[in-house]
Amino acid sequence: MQKKLVGQVTSDEKNEIQRLFERRNGLNELAKILTAENAELYEKLVKDLGETGTKFQHWWDVMAQKYQWESAENGNWEINFDTCEIFLVMP
Repeated sequence: MQKKLVGQVTSDEKNEIQRLFERRNGLNELAKILTAENAELYEKLVKDLGETGTKFQHWWDVMAQKYQWESAENGNWEINFDTCEIFLVMP
């Protein structure tokens, strides 16, 4: 696997994706322990996971277009939350 620095985002932009990243991870952890027996809570979780995933992907799409990051087939972008740097990760 190789990583290539392709850009950087602002601190505010980084904070936005970090919130979504942490929320998505938290919801995924909750999904592992929540059963469908609690239908109301389960439906809320599924809806929230979907919305968070959509916002997460939207952020990457908007930033990629704004900053014109290099991309690659089978590659994906990754952010370093400490430096706000964006890397293209390729298998």
